[in-house]
Amino acid sequence: MAGALPRVLAAKGSKVSLFLPYYRAVAKAGFNPSRVCEAKFMFDGSLARVPVRRWAQGPFDAYFIEHPGYFDRDGLYGEGGRDYLDGGVRFAFFSRAVLEAAKVLKLEPDIVHAHDWQTGLIPACLRLLYKDDAALSKAACFFTIHNAAYQGVFSKDLVGTAGLPPSEFTPEKLEFYGQLNYLKAGAVYADRLTTVSPTYAREIQSSAEFGRGLEGIYRGRGESLAGILNGLDLELWNPLTDASLPRRYGSGGWKEGKAACKALLRRKCGFGQGEGPLMGMVARMDRQKGLDLLPEVLPRFIEKGAQFVLVALGDPELERLFKALEARYPRRVHCHASFDDPFARLTYAACDLFLMPSRFEPCGLGQMIAMRYGAVPVAARTGGLADTVFENPDQGRKANGFLADEPTAKSLSSALERACAAFSDPAAWSRRVDACMAEDLSWQRSAQKYLSLYQESLKERRS
Repeated sequence: MAGALPRVLAAKGSKVSLFLPYYRAVAKAGFNPSRVCEAKFMFDGSLARVPVRRWAQGPFDAYFIEHPGYFDRDGLYGEGGRDYLDGGVRFAFFSRAVLEAAKVLKLEPDIVHAHDWQTGLIPACLRLLYKDDAALSKAACFFTIHNAAYQGVFSKDLVGTAGLPPSEFTPEKLEFYGQLNYLKAGAVYADRLTTVSPTYAREIQSSAEFGRGLEGIYRGRGESLAGILNGLDLELWNPLTDASLPRRYGSGGWKEGKAACKALLRRKCGFGQGEGPLMGMVARMDRQKGLDLLPEVLPRFIEKGAQFVLVALGDPELERLFKALEARYPRRVHCHASFDDPFARLTYAACDLFLMPSRFEPCGLGQMIAMRYGAVPVAARTGGLADTVFENPDQGRKANGFLADEPTAKSLSSALERACAAFSDPAAWSRRVDACMAEDLSWQRSAQKYLSLYQESLKERRS
């Protein structure tokens, strides 16, 4: 989103400035943003002097906050499956540095749009520390919740570290069971809240299962909370231009291209020809993604001729389960437990069915990429999956997938049965694949919705 949405907003006439930490991964990415200014501010009782770098080779300006001690690390948020212990300090620093850099650069923004807990203190700082600042006080502030499960909960001592007033540390504002909650800070102080799909916006207000303790805050902000579905970078994900594929294809003639991709993936996985659909999944190895359901569900379909490819990295216990399934069905199951972009792209292109039995899924890009590559999704009816996958025609939308009503083995198995039955009818299957590849997955409509909300919020702010 941070890469694709600014590009579309800029094309629509907005001047966009993107701020990111100057991570080691950025420094190694093959370009060298130049230092353009230095931001100075008091942080944790000392004067911080922060170099700011700029990259302006595209339709928008990207600025990088430089601090080797905080950001020049092997990982972004942690290493070896564990978060860095100083995450709260790192992103409190980043939040202050962004606002100070915007002042030094004389950007005078109309909109400040922050994302997820890492920038949750930006709305709080903007309203509490810069409320009288001529360069920043008139800006409308947006905060997007990409995943309500990750909240950034840290010691209350960070209230003072960030320079926030101690009087704001109350249950109605910053405090969360005796600690400082960054996601809550963003949700409380921003003018507008958004999530990355309409269904997820409703879900996080509905129960603790989705809101994770902040559902009351979201309900209280209900009139200012909107769900806007993420789009897909159609240049990055395009089977007509994807160099990872042995044969490229588009919506007008996908059969030969997908057949070539399927043949290559089967060779790479050591599979035989197969009598049923080739199923795939590209995901984080995590229970959230419903992966723990598959070892119970898949065997009956594999024994009927289906094949399954998993591309995932994460939970070691889940990986052991899938390695055991692979050992049980060595020519029908393949567990690719590594981050391998070309292999993942080939999997999207080769598969007939793409599985996403997530317990919750704020938006989900996997199902969108799958549809773009002509793989029919079998997904749980939650979050963005419910907003993009339709088992039956719906308000002018053609059927493009299959839905499990609950994240359970029984419900998933039933959805897979329906999908396999449809696969056995070539004409019906072709229509469903055509519907997938015809979906409008671009950022255009979503960007226009953001622009409309920006304009509404600015009018309210300045009226």
